[in-house]
Amino acid sequence: MSDTPEYVPPKVWTWEQQSGGTFANINRPIAGATHDKDLPVGKHPFQLYSLGTPNGVKVTVLFEELLAAGVSEAEYDAWLINIGDGDQFGSGFVDINPNSKIPALMDRSGPTPIRVFESGAILIHLAEKFGKFLPSNLNQRPEMLSWLMWQMGSAPYLGGGFGHFYAYAPYKMEYPINRFAMEVKRQLDVLDRNLSTREFMIGDDYTIADMAIWPWYGNLVLGKQYNAGEFLDVDSYDNVRRWAEQLLDRVPVQRGRMVNRGVGDPSEQLLERHDASDFDTKTQDKIKVAENQTS
Repeated sequence: MSDTPEYVPPKVWTWEQQSGGTFANINRPIAGATHDKDLPVGKHPFQLYSLGTPNGVKVTVLFEELLAAGVSEAEYDAWLINIGDGDQFGSGFVDINPNSKIPALMDRSGPTPIRVFESGAILIHLAEKFGKFLPSNLNQRPEMLSWLMWQMGSAPYLGGGFGHFYAYAPYKMEYPINRFAMEVKRQLDVLDRNLSTREFMIGDDYTIADMAIWPWYGNLVLGKQYNAGEFLDVDSYDNVRRWAEQLLDRVPVQRGRMVNRGVGDPSEQLLERHDASDFDTKTQDKIKVAENQTS
């Protein structure tokens, strides 16, 4: 038994203080804007307002894959939404996503701008708009959508559950860490079994299902998520690791992972993206750093 006194919930919960831990200052039990702030608008047909978290990376990877596939109509501006500063509660952002979560997209390619929020919805919207990264066999569309929805439903256990209590909570708690670690390992086993007989999530076709799952579980097994690789024994999931490394070798994935990224190696951060040449500048900076280190 724990020496910590058991928590007795009140009859009616009230918000009296911040819960502590990372991101506590942005959590609140009400929706809506906290301040007036218009969003910038660039020159391209698509205006993305996001951050380089796993949910944001899904969308920037798809944009970069579309452009690499020759879909020039998919050019986009990616504007940084700093959730630590509360940018997601500005009136302009809330107008696009009333849920105040990144990513949010304005599709200005037609006569009337269209808002799209929730990362899965954005992936479907763009893939269907351009007819790319969907199954070559229409009979596999339900399989692709099933894995996409699996990710949308499962990731909260990884991020909001395991990630929060293992990496972001104000102190370590055995029960929630064990509870969510067990579920994350079960999910990794689900992926590992599926990928044991398939190159990609639905077979031979690389689709938006892969792009949705990789930023969460691919990064996890590559040791880029929560510093929890050893704890979760991610190296034991051979098929997931093979798939994760295969996707990371793709240049559009490498680029998409950089966009709106504000943590880690500065050479891998591109706070805003407005043109493909932005990556070339970043590459030149990386080369200069490497040359200085060897000189």
